[in-house]
Amino acid sequence: MTMMFWLITTAMTVCVIGLVLWPLIRRTVVMSTRDRESRLAVYRQQFDELEQDGKNGVLTDELYQQARRELERRLLDETGSAGTETVARPRQVSSRLVAALLALIIPSVSIGLYWKLGNPLAMTHPSISPSSAEEISDSDLRTAEGIAVLLERLKKKLEQNPNDGVGWALLARSYVSMGRYEEAVAMYEKAMQLIPDDAQLIADYADALGVLNGRTLDGKPELLIQQALKADPENVKALMLAGTVAFNRKNFADAAGYWEHARANLPTDADPEVHRILASGIDEAKNLGREKGKPVTAKAESAGTPKPIGQVGQSIAITGKVSLAPHLADKGSPTDTLFVFARAVEGPPMPVAIMRVMKKDLPFVFRLDDSNSPMPARKLSEAGSVVIVARLSKSGEAMPKSGDLQGMSQPVKPGVIGVNVVIDREIP
Repeated sequence: MTMMFWLITTAMTVCVIGLVLWPLIRRTVVMSTRDRESRLAVYRQQFDELEQDGKNGVLTDELYQQARRELERRLLDETGSAGTETVARPRQVSSRLVAALLALIIPSVSIGLYWKLGNPLAMTHPSISPSSAEEISDSDLRTAEGIAVLLERLKKKLEQNPNDGVGWALLARSYVSMGRYEEAVAMYEKAMQLIPDDAQLIADYADALGVLNGRTLDGKPELLIQQALKADPENVKALMLAGTVAFNRKNFADAAGYWEHARANLPTDADPEVHRILASGIDEAKNLGREKGKPVTAKAESAGTPKPIGQVGQSIAITGKVSLAPHLADKGSPTDTLFVFARAVEGPPMPVAIMRVMKKDLPFVFRLDDSNSPMPARKLSEAGSVVIVARLSKSGEAMPKSGDLQGMSQPVKPGVIGVNVVIDREIP
């Protein structure tokens, strides 16, 4: 971004300098008075000789007019004037000197004005205002400490204007993105006092509070979820959280209903991976519901008391290898899709980290961490115990289908290395 900015700026500066200097560079050098008089004298003599030849009949009228026009053109080219009298001119400054000075002054003044009136830091940090840029160095802005300074400045401004509910919500979401859930919850509480009926705000608050309480939606987070659904029954995040609550209580029909409702209300530009994850969760909830002999079509009206989703993990990665059992080696095609994903032991079936390769990559060495999370709100490092699932899909879809090949690990914690997953069964 910075290099591109300077290349464009340099190109524009060169073009402007060229447009200004070109007339000066190509300008004919003004002749001295002596040179001018000498050249005019020569042309006077040539005009006299031409007149004499015309009178004596040496030249026809046509040739005479043609020769005179040619002589006048040369006179204009060399002296810049058709007249024969010397015109006194003041002493002129060298055009080359002026061109050189302008070539130095134009870029110098431009850079100086931009540095004074513009915002140089906007090239790498477009959200920083000029006033903020004067107070924070480039090195600070490239670190988490620099971002923390900006958030503290925003917090101080909000303390001076405590009725800015949108500002408190923005600060809360910024704290969540930095993993500072305790501070985020405090900011959400302030925002909710000012904007009590914002479903998205309430759902975000419930999610952050659940993380702070050890990844459980029990108690106040659950009440907040129901409050969000009351404010907006179509809010996607509230529906997804309500589905998680129902799934943890083994109310699989309710969970499937909530997640189907959430999927139906996803925005048109939603990440396709979110669609696939929800579809996978719905399918699993329905399968589990059938095993319990319960209907799976009705949408739940209340979520009840949830169970803990898991404890926040400290490590951020799980590594291991996926292999295919020998008795299944002839099954499928080399281009079948291989999904390797981590799923929380206690929580919704949607993956907290996922990778996608092909069967031909087997045996496959994997590394799952927070960067593989399909949804920023649900990270591997915060999921507690997980199982690693490897699934070979003929359709290329994440949802399990009959004929897919699958294997699963024992529960492990984030940070474990050397997990071996063997794909050893075919889904009926």
